[in-house]
Amino acid sequence: MTMSRGRIGRQMLGLAVLAVAIMAASGAFAEMGQPKPWELSLQAAASPVMDSVHRFHTFLLAIITAITLLVMVLLVVVMVKFNARSNPVPSRTTHNTLIEVVWTLVPVLILVGIAIPSFRLLFEQLDVPKSDLTVKATGKQWYWSYTYPDNGPIEFDSLMAAEKQPRLLAVDNELVVPVNKVIRVQTTAADVIHSFAVPAFGIKIDAIPGRLNETWFKATKEGMFYGQCSELCGKDHAFMPIAVRVVSDQEFAAWIEDAKKKFAAFPTNAVASADAVATK
Repeated sequence: MTMSRGRIGRQMLGLAVLAVAIMAASGAFAEMGQPKPWELSLQAAASPVMDSVHRFHTFLLAIITAITLLVMVLLVVVMVKFNARSNPVPSRTTHNTLIEVVWTLVPVLILVGIAIPSFRLLFEQLDVPKSDLTVKATGKQWYWSYTYPDNGPIEFDSLMAAEKQPRLLAVDNELVVPVNKVIRVQTTAADVIHSFAVPAFGIKIDAIPGRLNETWFKATKEGMFYGQCSELCGKDHAFMPIAVRVVSDQEFAAWIEDAKKKFAAFPTNAVASADAVATK
């Protein structure tokens, strides 16, 4: 019996060590700016707008939880107090003015309470402040092209890199921006409607042929941040990632000088490269 208990103890210890290792591995994979295994909430915020989105999400969650609990309590009260055994003589009440006023006014007040911070958040997202840098993202089937209008003839394509990690998110050429700067993002499309979305920055805006839309973000942390096209745009819609590399001012200045040499001429094999990646 003693040996059996000892064996069981060692097995439990081994399982505990394995669980810790799995959690550590998951934590190592769960880097900021990309999805995490078993993630149920929003991605961690890396911009002021996303901070506001997090606060609004928490506010909505509190309201939803309160309403759910209230409805559950009312259902339990009705089941206990008004079942046939507890109330053999059913009420013949046809209406109650006070209750009808309450269940009309309370939802109205709740909706107004949700609308005010919602409109405030929408205004924050759409009111582009004075920008430090402008980048233009053009959606194509099925990759993104980027230009830097403020920094000379820099134009390049960004295609999914099938051999890199994270899977379906890594690209060959990232969009590079400086940290703690207001970045104005202009979007358009060359063929069909696409959508430029980076969850950690709280941005999502359609890229429409013949139209120039714009949004903004201010990355507060350095690192890699990933997004995807969020508008169904054809058979390879799922293979159209967005990768944004946020760097220091010095690194960005150095990258701009290199990019002027590397990306001075627009690549001519973009479509062929896109088809090659899509077929992998």
